[in-house]
Amino acid sequence: MIKRPIFITGIGTGIGKTIVSAVMVEKLKADYWKPIQSGDLENSDTAHVRSLVSNKTTIFHPEAYRLTQPFSPHKSAAIDGIQIDPEQIILPETNNQLIIEGAGGLMVPLNEDFLIIDLIKKLDAEVILVSKNYLGSINHTLLSVEILKMRKIKINKIVFCGDQDLSSERVISHYSNCDIIHVPQFNPLNSTSILKFASDLDF
Repeated sequence: MIKRPIFITGIGTGIGKTIVSAVMVEKLKADYWKPIQSGDLENSDTAHVRSLVSNKTTIFHPEAYRLTQPFSPHKSAAIDGIQIDPEQIILPETNNQLIIEGAGGLMVPLNEDFLIIDLIKKLDAEVILVSKNYLGSINHTLLSVEILKMRKIKINKIVFCGDQDLSSERVISHYSNCDIIHVPQFNPLNSTSILKFASDLDF
């Protein structure tokens, strides 16, 4: 039986969602799907994850929307002269576990009345919430956890990407009551380092 899709979202942008997506895709030999790509279409997140994954099982599904500008999806779509229609964002057919990578954080708008968190609910996915340790991240992480719980969206894990701060992570674990794992800063970042880490990861 195929598990529910896992949606990789973050407490903000530039937080490490693509690296975590690559780790999870490699660990689970899952399929990958980025529904909305905003900007940098020649070096998309799909292309980046593909370059970091070495298993032969994963299928990389095409984006529902490929927007030319590197802004929030609603703004990028407006510049491109289109409006994102959530009904056109349909789960790809697969018999495999599916990893979905979001755009930005939970409250990023896709249009005037539909947010990323609404898309997660529509796709009936559970969430891996990607966090990072910086001043203010406790607040940002716990706010993200709170709204996911309010919307009755299951949180599979919180993943801290980059340097550890055990004090902050203990506080977040305590108040969120969520399982936590840590993904390091890879040096070098390549398919070999991702494979080694994913193979050793207890998930």
